[in-house]
Amino acid sequence: MAKSLSILFVTSEVFPFIRVGELGDISHSYTLAMREFGNDVRVMFPKYGVISERKNRIHEINRLRDMPIPIGNKVELATVKSSSINNPRAKVQAYITCNLCYYDQLKAVFDDPKTGKPIAENDERFIFFCRSVIETCLILGWFPDIIHCNDWQTSLIAAYAKVLFPNKFKRTKILLSINNFQDQGVFPENTFDKTLLPADVKSKFLHKNKFNFLKGGIEYADFITTHSPAYLQEILQSSTYSNSLNKNLMEKESKALGLNIGVDQWVWKPNHDNDIKQKFETDFFSYKVTNKKELLNKFGLEYGDEPLIGMVSNLTESSGISIFLEAIPKILSQDLKIVMIADGDNEIKNKLKKVAKDYPTKFALKIGLDNATLHQIFAGSDIFLIPSKYESNGWKALTSLSYGTVPVARATGANLEFIKDYLSDKSNGSGFLFNDFKPDSLFKSLASALEVFKIRTEWEDLALRIMQIDTSWTQSLKKYDEIYRTILKD
Repeated sequence: MAKSLSILFVTSEVFPFIRVGELGDISHSYTLAMREFGNDVRVMFPKYGVISERKNRIHEINRLRDMPIPIGNKVELATVKSSSINNPRAKVQAYITCNLCYYDQLKAVFDDPKTGKPIAENDERFIFFCRSVIETCLILGWFPDIIHCNDWQTSLIAAYAKVLFPNKFKRTKILLSINNFQDQGVFPENTFDKTLLPADVKSKFLHKNKFNFLKGGIEYADFITTHSPAYLQEILQSSTYSNSLNKNLMEKESKALGLNIGVDQWVWKPNHDNDIKQKFETDFFSYKVTNKKELLNKFGLEYGDEPLIGMVSNLTESSGISIFLEAIPKILSQDLKIVMIADGDNEIKNKLKKVAKDYPTKFALKIGLDNATLHQIFAGSDIFLIPSKYESNGWKALTSLSYGTVPVARATGANLEFIKDYLSDKSNGSGFLFNDFKPDSLFKSLASALEVFKIRTEWEDLALRIMQIDTSWTQSLKKYDEIYRTILKD
């Protein structure tokens, strides 16, 4: 058996401590799966002010108290605490960066809840976090085989390790996973001065006369992955979508790979799920109806035989919320109900609240991600609507398959890896896809699903078949392990 690798997985969010989007669940499920695979994985993330230390059993590590972290011409203290994430088969140690100014005082993660805009000091907050990762390794004397970084918020780590401490981290390799290529961590040029990196590496971070965290991560990483082969090809081919940073990624294309995600089989499977009203055993109809009634009751809607459509959205343009809002009058003219969990842009939230007010018996909205409700919306919905403009990881599609909730989605990015169009191939189809990013295309695809839903036996056969699809990390874990071992040899 191959030697176990030491891996520090660094992320801006990880469930159950903090979940803003799909990355929180990916960070949770991947680290546990890789630990179960046999590698020594630890995870590190910031302790935002919304994270409860008591609830999450976070405790101090004496050696990691009050570490001075330089940022520009000032110094802030970091205290790194410890906890763990678990499922019935694995346990992963967590290191958690704490600071009063950058995290504890702000009851927020990335955006100001009052304005919905990014927090102005986000550059300093994540410079601080990245440096705290390096200082933690230095103090512990632990230099892992792999530091696995995620998105722009962790992209400085590779430069800090390779430029400031090359001897200490000489055997450590850096892998950068990009979950959202549009969100690059772009700040004024003088952000570079706050990093305290030497002036001769400044060009590695400048893009279009701005400081770009993600560009620096791409430049210094030993390998780069995305959470979807199709998404990787889309971002390589699109200058508009990628802010022209795709050219930098192209230069490292031989060291880049798209790998599909999985979901935790102990968390996102209806036969194990403790957050839903009725687990799935053998009777699909009983399982679905019981959970559907519970979900409708939670959202204040009456139960009926009509299809229930579920949605979860972060209300960004990439989520496709714009074409959904345009299609709403036509959609709600049909015999159906919609329940939705959403958060993000305040203007769009207000538009959705107006829809809920105008259609009180057919559309219900909850603002903010609540874990139990998130589980219940996958278990209780008949159809899951995913009108993505861009789809970087396919987490919603994959999770809906686990629960026998048929996805209706735009044919883009990771949706293409997990959903085969039912109208094109009834024997292997797993959902309904539409190509054009237009309200009419969305509606037509949804209307096709509604027609099939009317035929109960056909719909149940489809739902039961998609529940058998492998949604685990098994195949991708082998590939990640292979990448880790290959770059360690370079």
